[in-house]
Amino acid sequence: GVEQSRPRLSIRKEMEALAAAGFKEVTLLGQNIDAWGRDMEPKQRFADLLDYLADVEGIERIRYVTSHPRYMSMAVVEAVARHPKLCNSFHVPFQAGDDEILKAMGRGHTVEQYLKIIERIRTLLPDAAITADAIVGFPGETEEQFQHTLDLMETVRFDQVNTAAYSPRPNTPAARWDNQLSEDVKADRLQRINRLGTSHALEANQRYLGKTLPVLVEAQNPKMSHQVKGRLEQG
Repeated sequence: GVEQSRPRLSIRKEMEALAAAGFKEVTLLGQNIDAWGRDMEPKQRFADLLDYLADVEGIERIRYVTSHPRYMSMAVVEAVARHPKLCNSFHVPFQAGDDEILKAMGRGHTVEQYLKIIERIRTLLPDAAITADAIVGFPGETEEQFQHTLDLMETVRFDQVNTAAYSPRPNTPAARWDNQLSEDVKADRLQRINRLGTSHALEANQRYLGKTLPVLVEAQNPKMSHQVKGRLEQG
């Protein structure tokens, strides 16, 4: 259906109620969260919403997902840098590292535009976690185009990349194209991208070795009460 932005006061009141109930962290959720406010009159920006919510008493961490490179504003990155409660964690799916494939997907952004977002994040928040989604084996994807995706990953070195092999979905244009890739090719590319993503994730986690960091405890091990599970600000 048509995107509909929730009023900012409604969001703040729910956050205040959650804080009163003892919650310390909230996640603002939207399929394309950067589009928040564009359907309002007058139009509003998601970065302004973050500014508005950043001082809710009792809430110590605010996350949001998912950003779309086509709509993501640099003002959002600047808002995160401004407010300590906004987690230094960015989930920005790139889906593919080749402009022709991105165009075929209808993504509405280029590799260059995506890398400009990453550069801004790294400049303002060098310790921020950056995660993403990627699809391999999109119809017509050549080995060279797939290699461009691996090249992008080598450039960014993500904390985590969620991956999937393309599968036709009913009533979508790509499902009817005659340049579908074989399952063997898709499986091979999925294994290769996962190996690279795993190596980068391990590398990213190394930066926490030897450090004492604040963790928000989310659960206790029912079998070993002295063990707990939690999350860093970065995820």
